[in-house]
Amino acid sequence: MRELIEALHNLPPKKEKVHTVTIQGQSVVVSLKKKLEVIQHGEDAYMWKTPMEFVLKPRPKIKRGYNILKKSDKGYNFYDNDPYYPNKIVDGGYKWVQE
Repeated sequence: MRELIEALHNLPPKKEKVHTVTIQGQSVVVSLKKKLEVIQHGEDAYMWKTPMEFVLKPRPKIKRGYNILKKSDKGYNFYDNDPYYPNKIVDGGYKWVQE
């Protein structure tokens, strides 16, 4: 039993785990907290700010367009002036245009 305890005491110390991430083809050693953040967002969502620091890429702004009715050369004629019930296509009618 004594030999087992001595063998356990003489074991080499555990090596610390090295956490690395690859941003735009370059690998860098980071902390566990930063690695978990990169995993959460994905490596493609990051870019290099300086040669030693990387940040999240800015999100693109989404422009939302809405359809509106505009007078056109050729367009719809509506049944009882209800824009959701087109009756026929006429000259000088209305058409839906996205702005």
